[in-house]
Amino acid sequence: MAELVREVAHAVVLPRFRRLSADEVHQKSPGDLVTIADQESERALTRGLTALLPGSVVVGEEAVAADPSVRDRLGGSGSVWVVDPVDGTNNFASGRTPFCVMVALVRDGETTASWVLDVVADQLTVAELGAGVYRDGSRVKARTDDPGAAGLRGVIAHKYFPDEMREQVHANAGRLGGYSAGRHCAGYEYPAVAIDEQQFAMFWRILPWDHVPGALIVREAGGVVRHLDGAEHRPHGHQRGLLAAANEDIWHTVHSTLFPSGAPDAGL
Repeated sequence: MAELVREVAHAVVLPRFRRLSADEVHQKSPGDLVTIADQESERALTRGLTALLPGSVVVGEEAVAADPSVRDRLGGSGSVWVVDPVDGTNNFASGRTPFCVMVALVRDGETTASWVLDVVADQLTVAELGAGVYRDGSRVKARTDDPGAAGLRGVIAHKYFPDEMREQVHANAGRLGGYSAGRHCAGYEYPAVAIDEQQFAMFWRILPWDHVPGALIVREAGGVVRHLDGAEHRPHGHQRGLLAAANEDIWHTVHSTLFPSGAPDAGL
């Protein structure tokens, strides 16, 4: 798997970085880009993954964009690959980093393995259910203490928040040690929680290819990934509101700091 992900990243994605022509970038929806690299990467990964595991199926970002019913495969049994062929496409298309290639394996509705490659850094983070997390071969474990709200830094990706929720979060976020809107690349944000570069990350729009790979990384490092109503994240579940944290105590500290009156109505 590591060889396949790196091969596709280096042969298909990286050669097009900062070399895209105008007709190789399109909008799927306002502000949501797709490039020829996304499309070719997903095709190459789909061929390789189904060859590695005969009988498996793929839920890829671009396949779902073409046919939304493909996403329903996550609710079934058997082996399903979840693929984000270029995570951080807007960064990639603008000539910025980070951007990643991400793959996860879901068996009978449970994520069992994931691979996240930071393409330019050539840094691979791998997680396996029950076996932990490794970055370039070295074991990764999340922090186990909670320094309190003022000692926590992280990401609040508020782009898709409902207006009322955005106002509530911004009114309370000053009690945290610091936060940003993030690097616009989930493949960067989740491993950053696992290695204690940041202690939490909160998102609103939950698409499986963005969050399934990283959620396993955080959990296997010792962290917590839950929806804002407290429900555990699952590959085929809630589509709104998610908070990842380095450990249980930090999750509760961030949640209670941002939502002192309880979880918002996520419209689930």
